[in-house]
Amino acid sequence: MAEWWESITKTFYRCFIRDNRYKLLITGLENTIRISLAAACLGIIIGFLLAVCSLSKNRFLNGIHRVYTDIIRGTPSVTQLMIIYFVVFATVNWPKWLIASIAFGINSGAYVSEIIRGGILSVDIGQTEAGRSLGLNGRQTMFEIVVPQALKNIFPSLGNEFITLIKETAIVGYIGLVDIQKAGDFIKSATYEAFMPLIGTAIIYFVLIKLLTFGLNKAETNLRKSDIR
Repeated sequence: MAEWWESITKTFYRCFIRDNRYKLLITGLENTIRISLAAACLGIIIGFLLAVCSLSKNRFLNGIHRVYTDIIRGTPSVTQLMIIYFVVFATVNWPKWLIASIAFGINSGAYVSEIIRGGILSVDIGQTEAGRSLGLNGRQTMFEIVVPQALKNIFPSLGNEFITLIKETAIVGYIGLVDIQKAGDFIKSATYEAFMPLIGTAIIYFVLIKLLTFGLNKAETNLRKSDIR
């Protein structure tokens, strides 16, 4: 037992302490959080606009929604990331994390649009009719009556999409950006140790997701305080 523990501590030191390799994981964690937050914000904006298009009676707007979601959901995230980085922004000198955020935001927007569309449709039509009977126009009814109620319904799904987004950022290494997973790969290559770096990255992801889940649950509870059960 003593020999096993000594072996573990030596491996831990070699993987994370020697040459300050733990700093790679810190940098990777920062990039993962930064990309995920920026992509989530962009995804919500795109998703809301697409949801409005899908609910519109205008065929052109409906077509935009269908084409966008078909293309995004029909191609892998890593392919979209590489197209956006190596083709669309090939001549633009922007930070890699920003381009990655745009790529993931565009991808997330297709899924968020369906979440928001479903949330809006889940609100009883009587709420819309009540708003119009009070003299509110279509925009006021949507933003002051329908959207606040839909938000409660879609919040858990949006939280799950954000969690998925965090895990999807593990592919940013394809464009040479250091995230949690890429940091673990660098440590694995430098030390020829696979177990400790992989377990370390898994633990970081797990803790990050658990903290996020706790925060989302608290926020959802606060949103539903006014509900009558």
